[in-house]
Amino acid sequence: MTFSASQIALLVNGKVEGDASASVDSFGKIEEARAGQLSFLANPKYEEFLYSTNASVIIINADYELKKPVSAALIRVQDAYTAFATLLGKYQEMMTQKLSGVQEPSYIAKTASYGQQVFIGAFAYIGENVKIGNDTKIFPNAFIGDNVTIGNKTIIHPGVKIYHGAVIGNNVAIHAGTVIGSDGFGFAPQADGSFKKVPQIGNVIIEDNVEIGANTTIDRATIGSTVIKAGAKLDNLIQIAHNVEIGNSTVIAAQAGVSGSTKIGKHAMIG
Repeated sequence: MTFSASQIALLVNGKVEGDASASVDSFGKIEEARAGQLSFLANPKYEEFLYSTNASVIIINADYELKKPVSAALIRVQDAYTAFATLLGKYQEMMTQKLSGVQEPSYIAKTASYGQQVFIGAFAYIGENVKIGNDTKIFPNAFIGDNVTIGNKTIIHPGVKIYHGAVIGNNVAIHAGTVIGSDGFGFAPQADGSFKKVPQIGNVIIEDNVEIGANTTIDRATIGSTVIKAGAKLDNLIQIAHNVEIGNSTVIAAQAGVSGSTKIGKHAMIG
């Protein structure tokens, strides 16, 4: 699919400088891009490549002052990084919109329900009383346990396991191999030195616009809920223990672990 600089500028509320008819059909890093690709410059570390790149269209900040002539058409925006992320998101959305319907073999319980333009991949398991919203994509080999609710425009990637009772919001992305709602780590020490398991009867709630990376685990609460609040972003290989609350728009980088009943506020950054 091909887009002109002027069409892209409309999507990101930018202003074209140069050939507005310059067209692109894919994306490229500024240091490696070829003719016909779109790139961006946000980090001054890569400034030198602006003048040597073969990219046909480049997104740059509105206040950037050119030091030399450039061959590419420029699209000036308030924040080049955000504008480029917006375009990548729209591209990804266009790709996933093509997916709809139910592939076979898959299992969908008779009591489960799903909305319009839903995709359910082969070998997926959808349990009893599951509710899935519109435009949601469930990729192959995903397991959705009984009484799970999943909102609209959510993507469950291959091999994700969502245990019973979890509540997943709208516009959530959960990447491959992640486990939502496994038992919290609760054992009561006994007089004889053994440990008695404490049943974990709570659930996990993941609010809107959350992204969770691959092979992350989020334990169900002992009682009540483990809660990942709206806008939070979790990387790959993270462990979230039972009854944890993670605040709005908090970001956590890979290989972090959060102990049980910990409460993290909003807009925190953890690495």
